Amino acid sequence: MRRLFAFAFLLSFLVGCNSGENPSTSNASDSQDSGKELTYPIQAAATVGMVADLIKNVGGDHVNVTQIMGSGVDPHMHKATRDDVQTIMNADIVFYSGLMLEGKMADTLIKVSRNKPVYAVTELIDEKTLLEPDDFDGHYDPHVWMDVAAWSECVDAVQTALSNFNPTHAKDYQENAKAYKQQLENLHQYGLKIVKSIPEESRILVTSHDAFNYFGRAYGLNVQGVQGISTESEAGLKRINELVNMLVNKNIKAVFVESSVSKKNITALIDGAKAQGHDIIIGGELFSDAMGEPDTYEGTYIGMLDHNFTTVTRALGGTAPERGMQDKLSH
Repeated sequence: MRRLFAFAFLLSFLVGCNSGENPSTSNASDSQDSGKELTYPIQAAATVGMVADLIKNVGGDHVNVTQIMGSGVDPHMHKATRDDVQTIMNADIVFYSGLMLEGKMADTLIKVSRNKPVYAVTELIDEKTLLEPDDFDGHYDPHVWMDVAAWSECVDAVQTALSNFNPTHAKDYQENAKAYKQQLENLHQYGLKIVKSIPEESRILVTSHDAFNYFGRAYGLNVQGVQGISTESEAGLKRINELVNMLVNKNIKAVFVESSVSKKNITALIDGAKAQGHDIIIGGELFSDAMGEPDTYEGTYIGMLDHNFTTVTRALGGTAPERGMQDKLSH
């Protein structure tokens, strides 16, 4: 078993049966194996926005979700703060993405898992679905949410975790999960349809770092990142020159920045191409490791991917509604 799956399952097997002792907003209660009273709504902590959104959709009114990393935060680089630790300790149940996305929080998650349930939402994904890039030291690419069909498998992991923790509302979690998976299937089909409208020779997606490999595989795009899988990797001059030459030779007109990653490497590409007489524009800002601002459509997983599908398609010469699949995109 590879190290990364060993880590994911380690957390799963170390979980305890403690429930938190947070103030209840209602008089409802449930009985856990530990014998402690569970109050509603259940307090759940989630590391990143994509995970938090899963919990909200499956948990519904029975679960209150606190997201640890906000919009624009790079999870590869994030270290648990004192407030983060307090959020996790106050939670009844904790969810994280897994596959080493939150690598710098590993120690905190392991320690907490000795006293309360901690779950990796990616733990049920078939290993055959996961990508293992040559330059990622034997680990899987953690950016699974870029393939909507693959990320949909995480809904089952969340539903199972919540149902086991709170059997009283298991039926509600199952129904919520079924409804949400149908929404994700609609999103997946939207992505497949509009990306196909991009001229075949223009289906090249150049971004700040390699967060879009699942996106490219699922929707038929040649993805090229300036940096590696983790934003800790530095983009070398050789890599930048290679991409500049590719952009010029293939007459690519647009590259993309990411909301949670510095724009400096993309700027270097644009400047390098311009020096060769080829003008390139920034086709838009994509959401990679973080979603949009809270309380916006782009601040949901569906809105995040709708934005990415629509922005990429329109910038690379395809046809897509200006305001996306549900006419909700803000820009």
